Amino acid sequence: MTLSAEEIHARDNNLRGALARVRAEVGKSVVGQDAAVSGLIIALLAQGHVLLEGVPGVAKTLLVRTLSTALSLDTKRVQFTPDLMPGDVTGSLVYDAKAGDFEFRRGPVFTNLLLADEINRTPPKTQSALLEAMEERQVSVDGVSLPLPSPFLVAATMNPIEYEGTYTLPEAQLDRFLLKLVLDLPERDTEIEVLRRHALGFNPRDLGGAGVQPVLSAEELKAAQGAAAQTTVSGDVLAYLVDLARATRQSPSVRMGVSPRGATALLASAKAWAWLSGYPAVTPDHVQAMVLPVWRHRLQLRPEAELEGVSADTILRSIMQQVQVPI
Repeated sequence: MTLSAEEIHARDNNLRGALARVRAEVGKSVVGQDAAVSGLIIALLAQGHVLLEGVPGVAKTLLVRTLSTALSLDTKRVQFTPDLMPGDVTGSLVYDAKAGDFEFRRGPVFTNLLLADEINRTPPKTQSALLEAMEERQVSVDGVSLPLPSPFLVAATMNPIEYEGTYTLPEAQLDRFLLKLVLDLPERDTEIEVLRRHALGFNPRDLGGAGVQPVLSAEELKAAQGAAAQTTVSGDVLAYLVDLARATRQSPSVRMGVSPRGATALLASAKAWAWLSGYPAVTPDHVQAMVLPVWRHRLQLRPEAELEGVSADTILRSIMQQVQVPI
């Protein structure tokens, strides 16, 4: 059945209201990470995966756990350690003595929301076990492809690579993440509020006690994803996005710029952000707002740039200032 313009407008407003309630539920346990919450919601709408980077203790895991509680989705958590094996993530074949045959025991990846905690504390072999699941939404076992539940999202936390006991994520793995969100240490007033909540009895291991409740169903999430995907994009904005991508490949500080996959990731994120903000079409502002989280982990800098302390964020901000914006 085709909906009228008024019905579509009402439906979208109801869905945005439901997502606003998700943000409110997350705020019951996490303070001062509004940008990260927005990023996670955008990733849900764009059906992408999220990488959360920050020093230990800035509520990366708590943020994902609270989000999963606010959603009526199946959630599993994997603590990535140096001795974790690929089968511990995807599952493994186990011999059934009664049946006299091997059966596949599904791993924690068969869920809607997978929390991959400290993903860079396990070797690349185990990190790569997630590649097929993240890209194809399936796991191949003994020549058989097993589909993952829908929706499926990986929310991975990682510590800065300068920390002891961390491994660099392979480029192919990084490219599968739609967004990389950086969680900084809180401001003074925010940290005071965190301590005030703990002083009043807040327990991060008891989200039910904090009043966090499921407020968004899987059906509503799928409807919101479909609505966000329908956001229109003009030819000028598409050309602007391509010019930004091409500028990253021509930067003297960059060894490898953004690929076409990175450009499509920026398009999907900008559409989700525009829809979430109530706009009928994507504007250059929506594109610019998503450039850093979508592209900061996709740039490969030249060694001399890294030695000079140049960051991907600095390069991307410079590119946005240089590329002409369509009016």
